Amino acid sequence: MIIAIASGKGGTGKTTIAANLAMCLQKPIRLLDCDVEEPNCHIFLKPDLDGSERATLPVPVINEKLCNNCGECGRMCQFNAIVSLKTKPLVFPSLCHGCGGCLRVCPTGAITEAEREIGTVETGTSHHVEFVQGRLDVGEAQSPPLIRAVKQRIAEEGVTIIDCPPGTSCPVIAAVKGCDYAVLVTESTPFGLHDLKLAVDTMRLLRLDFGVVINRTTSRDAMVREFCRKEHIPVLLEIPDDRRVAEAYSRGRLIVEAVPELRESFERLCSSVISRIQSHNAASPPCGGSAPGVS
Repeated sequence: MIIAIASGKGGTGKTTIAANLAMCLQKPIRLLDCDVEEPNCHIFLKPDLDGSERATLPVPVINEKLCNNCGECGRMCQFNAIVSLKTKPLVFPSLCHGCGGCLRVCPTGAITEAEREIGTVETGTSHHVEFVQGRLDVGEAQSPPLIRAVKQRIAEEGVTIIDCPPGTSCPVIAAVKGCDYAVLVTESTPFGLHDLKLAVDTMRLLRLDFGVVINRTTSRDAMVREFCRKEHIPVLLEIPDDRRVAEAYSRGRLIVEAVPELRESFERLCSSVISRIQSHNAASPPCGGSAPGVS
């Protein structure tokens, strides 16, 4: 069972939800921090990191003696990572996605691959939570390859929570691909609503079931609730705009520890998400959040 915690924009509390959700689950649980450009789940979970492995990406290497300058490799590459101008092909490793297409179309076998390091995958434990995070090397332009390397540690049993990068671009797609359910974290502001709509469109395009958590709510907020009602999207949890929550966050503490009365709310969130995944697997309802009228 794989649960993605995502958001249309940064700063909504996505990592906070992921960390607190992990601590409330009693089943075997693994948390993957796939926000590899700025991982910060460790700030709240404080895991004992006891494993580290370098992640690599295969990039082309040209054998000039075998190359006949046909240009097939350059015509095949959609990312301009290899260019042939009737001369020896030029390789731009930072643009390469490691697909291996150039190697396959080369008629003379002049292209081989070499591994290029792109980041680090770290593993450890925090209480009952197995923890995995990726750290992209400084200067690297692409995070999806490292995200895929982190996702290779998805647990075969129990629950895996994936803390996704913010936004709706390629890193998010790489993180949510293959998940059973997505929890979209937002805030009840015009910016939050705008980017939530983008995230909703993305989840529907991917045909991934999802629900919404609204963070920092007040009695005056209504725009996000109204949007979710009209779009038949379930609101799974509302976290109040509480000074104690903000202080706990600023100190790197979990909400369920700093504000104990909210633990029950997170436990209900756990139960609700798991129930929705089980219901979906049993009935396979149409994608789009939930059945009409549920909120």
